[in-house]
Amino acid sequence: MPRWRYHRSKLELSHLKVGLVSVNVGQPSIVGAYRGRPLRSGIHKRPVAVESLQLSTTNLEGDRQADLNVHGGPDKAVYAYPSEHIASWAAELGQELGPAAFGENLTVSGWLEDQVRIGDVWSWGEALLQVTQPREPCYKLATFRSRPDLPKKLVANGRTGWYLRVLRPGAVPVSGPIEVVERHDAALTVLRLHRAHILGEATSEELAAMAGLPELSAAWRAAIAEKLG
Repeated sequence: MPRWRYHRSKLELSHLKVGLVSVNVGQPSIVGAYRGRPLRSGIHKRPVAVESLQLSTTNLEGDRQADLNVHGGPDKAVYAYPSEHIASWAAELGQELGPAAFGENLTVSGWLEDQVRIGDVWSWGEALLQVTQPREPCYKLATFRSRPDLPKKLVANGRTGWYLRVLRPGAVPVSGPIEVVERHDAALTVLRLHRAHILGEATSEELAAMAGLPELSAAWRAAIAEKLG
C-alpha cells in the first residue's frame, strides 16, 4: 500500500499547516538541585537565531540530552509543545513564560493534543517527522521550573505536547509553517492516548489496539503491553 493511504488526497491536506513560533535547542547544563545533588539536564533550551539547522534521526543541530536512558533517541528526536498553553501555564504557575518554557524543540501553534494523531507525518524543510507519543513529565521539569507540583498538573490536564521521530533527516528552516502531509487513519490522538495509558481511561481491548500500533513509540508499546500482562 502507498504511504498516502492515510488520507484521501494531497489537495485535501494542502491547508493543514502547523505554525512554527520558535525552534529551540540546548546543551546539557545544571538546572538546579535534586535530593541535594546538582541536576544536569538538556531541558534548558533557547530559541535559535540562524535561518536553518540540520536535523538528524536523533537530534536537532545544537541540541543534546543529558540522560539517553530516558530522554531522546530515535522515537523522541524532537519535542513539540503548543504555544496556546503557555498563557494558561503562566497564570497558573505565576511565572513569566515564553518559547521553550517546557524544554521543547518546537514551540508550535494551531494544533493541540486532541487534534494531533499518533502516526501523523509532518514535512519540515527537507525533513519528514512522525508523531510518536505524548510527553511523560518527570522531576527534571519540576526542578527546571521550580515547581514540584508541575508534573502532576501536566498529567492531570493533558497539556503534554508530543514527540516526533525523524523519518527523513535534512536541513530545516527556523521559520514556518510546517505542513501536515499525512494523517493516520487510526485517529488515535495524543490526548486520547495520554488519558488511556496514563490516566487509565480505556478498556483492555482499547489498550491492546493502541499497543499494536507500529507508529507508536517502542517504549509506550512495551509499557502498554506490560500493563496488559
